[in-house]
Amino acid sequence: MNVPFTTEQFFEVMKNYNISVFPAQLILILTGIFTLILIHSKSSLKNILTGGFLGVLWIWTGIVYHLAFFTAINNAAYVFFGLFILQGVLLLIDTFISKNLEFEFKAQSKDYIAYFFIVFGLIIYPVLIYFLENSLQTTITLGLPCPTTIFTFGFLMLTTAIFPKYLLIIPSIWSVIGTSAAFNFGVYPDYLMIISAIIANFYLLRRKKLQEEPDK
Repeated sequence: MNVPFTTEQFFEVMKNYNISVFPAQLILILTGIFTLILIHSKSSLKNILTGGFLGVLWIWTGIVYHLAFFTAINNAAYVFFGLFILQGVLLLIDTFISKNLEFEFKAQSKDYIAYFFIVFGLIIYPVLIYFLENSLQTTITLGLPCPTTIFTFGFLMLTTAIFPKYLLIIPSIWSVIGTSAAFNFGVYPDYLMIISAIIANFYLLRRKKLQEEPDK
């Protein structure tokens, strides 16, 4: 996929973002770790805090990254801004109004895969980028589109049967778009984004179908 900006411009945007929002990156990572720990609890606030954080995370990425920074080098970022805001709003609606998001860890094989996606987006992804770029200023962390998408797919795989499958659409679209960074800019951890999209869609859509069959 051809992109309207250079590798240097791409990482300059990352640098500007990291310098401008610091220490928000650390707050997002720590909150992500908290939600991961929370998933193992029986707290009555578990679903609200986890779903709420996912919604806020997508809105943050849409406004703070796409609109405030990425539009400087790519006009398509205005579209991405809209998509990320929509995903965030849908997550918040399903968390606080429809209450369609419930999370649980059952220690099944799919749960461990989901757990890996969450940890990858939280910790492994930025560590790999740091070693690839050898710079904290250009490190890509949670709150930026690609690690946020991988992190989200992990949590969506930990939802219960009432999961609304339309929440897969925008993350899946971004997985296709965002994976171009792996080809064009050497952001190799992004390859896991499309893998997480395929696995999450396969499991969640298949799970929905299997649960509907007994009612027929």
